[in-house]
Amino acid sequence: MDMDQPVSIQTYSVKREKLDLLYPAVVNLTPYAVGHSINTIIVNTVNQMLHDQGYPQNPLTDVSAYYELKTNERHILSLSLINYAFSGGAHGLTIQKSLTFSTETGKLYALKDLFKPGSNYVARLTAMIQAQIKARNIPLLVDFTSIRPDQDYYIADKALVVYFQVYELAAYVYGFLYFPISVYDIQDIIDENGPLGKMLY
Repeated sequence: MDMDQPVSIQTYSVKREKLDLLYPAVVNLTPYAVGHSINTIIVNTVNQMLHDQGYPQNPLTDVSAYYELKTNERHILSLSLINYAFSGGAHGLTIQKSLTFSTETGKLYALKDLFKPGSNYVARLTAMIQAQIKARNIPLLVDFTSIRPDQDYYIADKALVVYFQVYELAAYVYGFLYFPISVYDIQDIIDENGPLGKMLY
């Protein structure tokens, strides 16, 4: 398979009362077990997100869900699943979960897996995000002291995008807060065999 060849993605649609859902699946990926593993994780994540938002337990909850592809090249697939739920009140709430896979092995990468073992990626990324918060003059609801070791992220082009859920750091009006970090700015701590390493060259 060609290094830069993207994997084929099919969009599935589920429409029920109070549910309008679009989600992705990889198709025609060999070996079959890799595609099956990736698709199982995607479906389990979609179901967990629906559950977290009270669907279908709460009869008032109305959910609209879709996805965005962030990277599909160099044997790396990074995507975001985005769910908006409304159960009454002033406004609904959107949650986002991103998944980054190797399309060769089916491995799902946590944030820590992108970096060399023992590298203090938490402190490094935290300092870069603090600088962006200051530069962008973002008013926070809480003091930002550190990212979580498993902070939400996706990979887009040659950037690691670390993000925070609605209300996690700032008021609702700010939505998701995204902090793009160039792979070249963290090159010294990137695991060269991991997803970010593949984006470097």
